[in-house]
Amino acid sequence: MSTAQKKALVVGAGQMGSGIAQVLATYGWIVRLVDTEEKQLERGKKRIEESVRKLQEKGSLPDDKAHILSRLSFFSSLDAAFQDDAEMRSVSLVVEAIVEHKEAKRALFSELAARFPAETILASNTSSISITELASDLPHPERVIGMHFMNPVPLMPLVEVIASPLTAEAVVEQVMGMARELRKTPVKVNDFPGFVSNRVLMPMINEAIFAVYEGVASVEAVDQVMTLGMRHPMGPLKLADFIGLDTCLYIMNVLYEGLGDPKYRPCPLLKQYVAAGRLGVKSGRGFYVYDDHAR
Repeated sequence: MSTAQKKALVVGAGQMGSGIAQVLATYGWIVRLVDTEEKQLERGKKRIEESVRKLQEKGSLPDDKAHILSRLSFFSSLDAAFQDDAEMRSVSLVVEAIVEHKEAKRALFSELAARFPAETILASNTSSISITELASDLPHPERVIGMHFMNPVPLMPLVEVIASPLTAEAVVEQVMGMARELRKTPVKVNDFPGFVSNRVLMPMINEAIFAVYEGVASVEAVDQVMTLGMRHPMGPLKLADFIGLDTCLYIMNVLYEGLGDPKYRPCPLLKQYVAAGRLGVKSGRGFYVYDDHAR
């Protein structure tokens, strides 16, 4: 099957889902993007259009903007996206990119497994949740895999490919190949809490929050030390705001509960900010304050 004939479904039109859909369409995939929230779907569509426009201006696209966008379609439900079973059978890859919440993902995977044939690969963009737990109760768990893209998806080269003990090796190889087709670098990791990326990144962010909580330094000072002294492109506290403090807290809880080590205890200040609705860029305030333009 040629790349131009390949069809994918992406569920979740947030920043990650829209970015994944954009990259797939950029490299020839026919993509349906589904989100049950109409506003989120519209924001995702606008985000893709703006991103593709900017990349075309920079000469960074392998295809014309109009062709890329023509390969994308947007739907508010799976029923709206597929008219019959034949259309579902034509989809070779489904990528889940909904909220980072285990029960929500399990419910979605249960629906996807019931509706798509056994040969369709079901991938999760989860940044921390066990692929084994998502797959264990499903028919054909061997086709379930983690495909963790980095943010922003169109620019970041890494894809963590997470294989559970149930994942077929042939599926791992297929997904590694798909990632390479998207001009990404796939790195295979095993199914442990936080995988590699967030097992390393999130404790650093959590420790930066502790530094503020304990009065070691201000928010700005902590970020300056890491950007000017460690050459990080963005300070850990600003990065936390962009990721979403609720997502950071969820991942820290996954690490804390999954590994049982007190070094992964979420900082009380992180918990307080999430309880207060200070979630970062998406709420307008986290460790920094954001106006509509910045958001």
